[in-house]
Amino acid sequence: MATAQRFSRTFDRLTIYLPIILMGLLALGSYWLLRTTPQPGTAERNPAVTHNADYFMRKFSLKTFDALGHLKTELQGQEIRHFPDTDTLEIEQVYLRSYDDEGHLTTATSDRGLSNGDGSEVQLMGHAVVVRAGWVNSTGKTQPPLEIRSDFLHAITDTERVKTHLPVVITRGLDKFTADSMDYDNLNRLMDLKGRVHGTLTPAKP
Repeated sequence: MATAQRFSRTFDRLTIYLPIILMGLLALGSYWLLRTTPQPGTAERNPAVTHNADYFMRKFSLKTFDALGHLKTELQGQEIRHFPDTDTLEIEQVYLRSYDDEGHLTTATSDRGLSNGDGSEVQLMGHAVVVRAGWVNSTGKTQPPLEIRSDFLHAITDTERVKTHLPVVITRGLDKFTADSMDYDNLNRLMDLKGRVHGTLTPAKP
């Protein structure tokens, strides 16, 4: 009974932190790209649309700061390309870090990133890793780091969902959960882990 209760409490914590990490980061990355990438020229009134990039940047770094000049977010990549026929943005070697209002760090990396034109859907592909750093809260209690790994993570910002059809590993401190797929619904606070679901809970030190 004690183990089941601890599993339930740990799972509840995961469903609280997961949307903060994924939805915020992925939506923010898309937001930056759409507003900082130069707009394509308008030399031709009716140009033929093909699946070729109309603009790109290489080895870019985009940063935002708060009113006091503190770094809030930074997005880096080897290359970003815009494709007008599908109105999508592709990024190679994604590295994204963000600090919340209390200074807690979250990072996200992947081999590739893909966003649609309005930023409502963002995908991290290839060795996708999202990490929320640990910290000590106001009561002095240590909050362990949280890490999510998969080869594919898909965030749908309009409906606040994060899902993957590929194996996923969620690690919180010394506790670990694995599954063949994940579908997280932030609006209803429901995490659906399917396939071979396994959880390992490490007893807290006295």
